[in-house]
Amino acid sequence: MCPSCGNESPKWMGFCPAQGCGSQSPLVEAAMATPAPKGRSARWLPAQPTEAVELSSISSDTQPRGPLPSGELNRVLGGGVVPGSVVLLAGEPGVGKSTLLLQLAQYAAAKGEQVLYVSGEESPQQIKLRSDRLGISGKGVLMLPETDLEAVIEKLDSIKPSMAIVDSIQTLYSATESSGPGSVGQVREAGLLLLRWAKASGIPVFVSGHMTKDGSLAGPRVLEHMVDVVLYLESQEDGAYRVLRAGKNRFGATTEVGVFDMTERGLVDVSDPSKALLAQRAGGSIGGALVPIVEGSRALLLEVQALTSPSQLPTPRRVANGFDYNRLLMLAAVSSRRAGLELSNQDIIVNVAGGFKISEPAADLALVLAMASSLYNSPLDPEMCAFGEVGLSAEVRTVSQAQRRVNEAARLGLKKCILPEACLDSLTVPQNMKVTGVRTLRQAVNAVLAQDRTESWAAERESALEPG
Repeated sequence: MCPSCGNESPKWMGFCPAQGCGSQSPLVEAAMATPAPKGRSARWLPAQPTEAVELSSISSDTQPRGPLPSGELNRVLGGGVVPGSVVLLAGEPGVGKSTLLLQLAQYAAAKGEQVLYVSGEESPQQIKLRSDRLGISGKGVLMLPETDLEAVIEKLDSIKPSMAIVDSIQTLYSATESSGPGSVGQVREAGLLLLRWAKASGIPVFVSGHMTKDGSLAGPRVLEHMVDVVLYLESQEDGAYRVLRAGKNRFGATTEVGVFDMTERGLVDVSDPSKALLAQRAGGSIGGALVPIVEGSRALLLEVQALTSPSQLPTPRRVANGFDYNRLLMLAAVSSRRAGLELSNQDIIVNVAGGFKISEPAADLALVLAMASSLYNSPLDPEMCAFGEVGLSAEVRTVSQAQRRVNEAARLGLKKCILPEACLDSLTVPQNMKVTGVRTLRQAVNAVLAQDRTESWAAERESALEPG
């Protein structure tokens, strides 16, 4: 069986033969599943037989949702918890998955509901210590330290809680599978039975999952296909902020993100991340540029920092933290070749402040301006932001939702904005905001850096390179 996609093969192979999988991991041996006894699966399926229904006769009313006190969780889930849904929460060890699940259980218990918390990794005493640290009373939260899947299902049937939490699915095992806990067969069987129980009972189930070293979800990919929502809790080293992303959501958009601050009292909502990040920014710093990015329906104002230093190595280093490494190489090459920035002999270190990750190309222009600021040792205007995609010919291309980006910058008190010239046609400029449209990188650099600074830097460099 393939450990990535769950494809079965009658013989061992060194790679997965399934089309579209692409996994180079060898197949693992797994015994055939033993059929469940008669009558056992009837409790996990609806009692009434299903009938074919014409599509036009189905009501289009939205499914009822249970809103949570956390606005960030509601945003990512699409408005609240849908009854009978299965939500998979994945993240690296220590990122705060168990803390978030315990706070979620407290949210539901505070409304007078009963929550069953199945813990296969920690003892009830360990969870009690965490609840005391977070200030959670635990009233209405039932702890079940169990790893037997059949016993968990029986306890769920007998208690009928308003919400079920399983931490984590890799610790559950079924007697019908001969492999050990965490294997492909065990994880698939546990996910399938929990999904059937949730759909039959109409009770939401939250499941946590581990991440592998390469950043992917541990276990077979079929687990992600079975559940309704897949959430990823992300953080960088030594970062206080946590970002909750939706990799899959059958009840809402997958582009929404939630921002939390990890404190002694647990994960706290950050309703205005842009304002929180700008409060820590040093005005007039060299090599820092502001860029408004769009995550779902939210615009965030982030700071892109760049540091250039003459390299003593034949091949200068490129370090990207929170930014795509290959895109950094492309922007450095375009800036050197087309925009007149001598970066071929410079070490370049790029960082996104606050531990955030930028994946959209709208941050290209801000990063190039940050590199130019560091190269010329000239600070940028602290009340300026920039956004735009950079092409291989050093042209500045338009990006989507320019109006929302400019409005976010104006809301936070910025006075200037450098953006692609093509965005000016359909843009309504906010009051007290000056926008400058550029077509090329060279125009953008000349617009934000003083001409005398760049000319003096070039003269100093030429004099330093003269013989003698």
